[in-house]
Amino acid sequence: MTTVVTPMHLSPGLRQRQQGGAKTVLLIALLVVIVLPVLYVELMLHWSYSSGERAGWLQKLSRKGFVCKTDEGELSMIAVPGAAPEKFYFTVRDEAVARQIEQLMGHRVSLHYEQKIGLPTSCFGDTQYFVTAVQAVEEPGYGMPAAAPATVPVPPPAAAPK
Repeated sequence: MTTVVTPMHLSPGLRQRQQGGAKTVLLIALLVVIVLPVLYVELMLHWSYSSGERAGWLQKLSRKGFVCKTDEGELSMIAVPGAAPEKFYFTVRDEAVARQIEQLMGHRVSLHYEQKIGLPTSCFGDTQYFVTAVQAVEEPGYGMPAAAPATVPVPPPAAAPK
């Protein structure tokens, strides 16, 4: 004859150990579901895939989003005079940098950016390119006096033959 052990037949110590094991499993599951994604997002926000500079004309900066508001911008880059401009779309997370960009709207600037890949939602920004600094770039003819043209000595004309 086989004896079936039901929870009512278990000793109080064994019953507590089983309940404690269930609590441990629940705690571990909670950690996996909440803590690991938070750590992953933090890592992705502090690590950058690439970084660099882009120069061009600031065209747009707007605050977007239903729940998560982010500053999204557009930079028009002209590689060769007469060519169609290429647009560089970027996100700004730092409020101070966003205010600097607003002050330089319509001017030629250099943007320092970091490319963040692997972020799970658009709550962090619509693009992968996060601008961290902005600097005005002045060019001759655009607010900065042009350098004096180079002078080339011209030899005096030769005497005409008689």
